[in-house]
Amino acid sequence: MQNSQSDTGLPIIEFSDFSFKYRAQQEPTLQHINLKVRKGEKILITGPSGCGKSTIVHCINGLIPEALPGEMSGKLSVCGLSPEDAGIFGMSRHVGTVLQDTDGQFIGLTVAEDLAFSLENDNQPQEELFRKVDEVAHIVGMEHFLKHAPSELSGGQKQRVSMGGVLVDDVEILLFDEPLANLDPATGKTTVDLIDRICREQDKTVIIIEHRLEDVLYRDVDRIAVMNEGKIIADETPDELLCSDILAETGVREPLYVTAIKHAGCRIRPEDHPQHIESMNIEPYRQKVRRWFEETKIPKKENSNPYALQIEHVSYSYQQGEPVLSDISFHVRKGEMMAVVGKNGAGKSTLSSLVCGFLTPDKGRILLNGENIAPLSIKERGEKIGMVMQSPNQMISKPMISEEVGLGLAVRGVSQEEITERVNRVLTICGLYPMRNWPVSALSFGQKKRVSIASILVMDPEILILDEPTAGQDFRHYTEIMEFLKKLNTDMGLTILMITHDMHLMLEYTDRAVVLAEGRLLADDTPARILTDEVTADKACLKKTSLYDLAGKCGIPEPDEFVNRFIGYERMQREAER
Repeated sequence: MQNSQSDTGLPIIEFSDFSFKYRAQQEPTLQHINLKVRKGEKILITGPSGCGKSTIVHCINGLIPEALPGEMSGKLSVCGLSPEDAGIFGMSRHVGTVLQDTDGQFIGLTVAEDLAFSLENDNQPQEELFRKVDEVAHIVGMEHFLKHAPSELSGGQKQRVSMGGVLVDDVEILLFDEPLANLDPATGKTTVDLIDRICREQDKTVIIIEHRLEDVLYRDVDRIAVMNEGKIIADETPDELLCSDILAETGVREPLYVTAIKHAGCRIRPEDHPQHIESMNIEPYRQKVRRWFEETKIPKKENSNPYALQIEHVSYSYQQGEPVLSDISFHVRKGEMMAVVGKNGAGKSTLSSLVCGFLTPDKGRILLNGENIAPLSIKERGEKIGMVMQSPNQMISKPMISEEVGLGLAVRGVSQEEITERVNRVLTICGLYPMRNWPVSALSFGQKKRVSIASILVMDPEILILDEPTAGQDFRHYTEIMEFLKKLNTDMGLTILMITHDMHLMLEYTDRAVVLAEGRLLADDTPARILTDEVTADKACLKKTSLYDLAGKCGIPEPDEFVNRFIGYERMQREAER
């Protein structure tokens, strides 16, 4: 998709031997960065958490060093300006940033007010203000929502309003910091489409920071810059990069079809254009992939345990006549690790609130170990069913790790001696025992996630419900959290339900999934069958796995079995590495 202006003129962004160290840190976060971005290019920057991706964004938009002080060396030029000299306000005329947490960007009480905010600050004439708001709302597809409050919007709609809020200033550069982290697969796909269209039609220069590489590559990008430990270790076209092992070695997930072709013993060539499975030349790899499929045997396993949880004909409405859940029925066996999936607003979180007792069903019943749990209070249910929210910051209320993990026991009047024993045991299981006397503030996001899980585990629950356990995590931290949960499932026999938008998580770590769409149960099947069923994927706004497309292009008649063997093969590899 190389823009005609990309190869001519001076770069619109240029880092020259640029380094930066935050004031509070001993080591530089960015080390000798050399990066050129030309007008009209779309660049993806990826790499493990903490490698410096977001710091690059903060340098470009002027937050560094004005709001985030530190030591800089080398040169940085953005639109011919030095961000250090221009400051945040000066750079805002040229650079627009869309944050991962879109809620943190809203100013107005309605969509129209939010889009008009910067124009009002510039004292634009009212006629011009209305014209620009209408124009931008049309570009981002929100012209019918101008009177809506931001709180009434879905995740994808909020993302669109955030884009509109920066487009209204007619900036030259758009920065997207993990735009897909909190979106369901279909909404993420729509977002990638919109970013691509804005880049092409509005002649914008776009930089995307994202872990979900395969999802971003749904539309072309000009280059991918891979970062690790503060350095750019690769800056290549997608076709070149996907033929190397740089992503896997850095801890970034490759597209699944690329990994599958490599499992078959193939060396992928750039001239076969692996950026998209739809347009990739599969012919040189077809036979090896078919042979790998035929030779890979995965043992079948069945869970015949008694039911831990039974949902029977459950319905619920927040407002009478507007059902959020309608006649939902499914069961969960003891020791199962199961996914609950569906688009934003499908009723997944409402279902978990009903199970935990935060809400009461209008109809139907919920059984725990065969007993109706309706008579149990929230406190009584909390001793058997633990709920871990998406953000650990929503759950943590004590400054020290041991205090936080022992809080649930303390409020129940358990003796200090028993609290200490149980807390230390759980912290050991969670790999946090050496940090037991640390302040929570000293932990990374992934470690805080473990603390929130530990605070539930210390209650010895039978069932653990997790809301988006891996949102915003790079592949290494994602794997760390999921392997930890798998260990709890295997070693402790814990029954785990995961509410997730992550189709990779569903495929890799669960043997069964229930799909909700418009408040109804659409499917209850294996992840492989769900993600190779185009009708189900479309209705539930899921993303059909690229393994399905690879199987089709290789002439494999059983795409769901191909997916099963790929997942089983990956699991065996992980177990062998433990």
